[in-house]
Amino acid sequence: MLVPLTRQKFEQIIPFIATGSQYKYYWGKLSNVLQRLLISVVTVVVILLIQTLFRLDFGLILVFGVFGAFFWLWYPVFQASIRNAKCRRFKYSGFFRGRVMDWWITDRLIGKQETVNNKGELVIIENREKRINLELGDDTGFIVEFEAPLRPAHKAIARGQIAEMIVMSNSSDLSRIEEFSNIYIPSRNLWISDYPLVRQDFFNEVSLRLREDRQDQPRRRRRN
Repeated sequence: MLVPLTRQKFEQIIPFIATGSQYKYYWGKLSNVLQRLLISVVTVVVILLIQTLFRLDFGLILVFGVFGAFFWLWYPVFQASIRNAKCRRFKYSGFFRGRVMDWWITDRLIGKQETVNNKGELVIIENREKRINLELGDDTGFIVEFEAPLRPAHKAIARGQIAEMIVMSNSSDLSRIEEFSNIYIPSRNLWISDYPLVRQDFFNEVSLRLREDRQDQPRRRRRN
């Protein structure tokens, strides 16, 4: 089942400004935080040097100084907002509800690291990540494949479970799907994603409304 969404609802589900979970995603590990802190420190030092050498307006320097000093804090918001904007640029969207047709686990090479062993030999260490792959489909023949980092909670996934997501397109009839969101499995209250693209409260609102409408349909037929 694929139900078109209004532009207003789509922009509620995929926000312009980063949500808390999106901010947390881009906050990263300690190494990422330290890297941003270093950039902030260097930026402030450079701005102070420019002020000393060129005697620029203090108000302007203060603005750029504050902006640079808090780079470590606001940059995750910027990253998430840019990623959201790439999805919001699609003109049309829809709410997809189908089932898990199949799933499997793969390894993905995410990086290589060169080091030297005790014998002085160059050793290349491959960093790999376990990924879960899902194939979703519905009665109309629509099929999509989705991939995300494997998590312990994914043990609850099984073939035949209902799965929901937001799909995006530049075609008004949604005949060509160009992007899709993270996946939600209602029966397990489970989100499957690499990046938490959607606002869960608005997404669940649409999901619940569609389930209620579907339950009401047989009752309406009996009344006629």
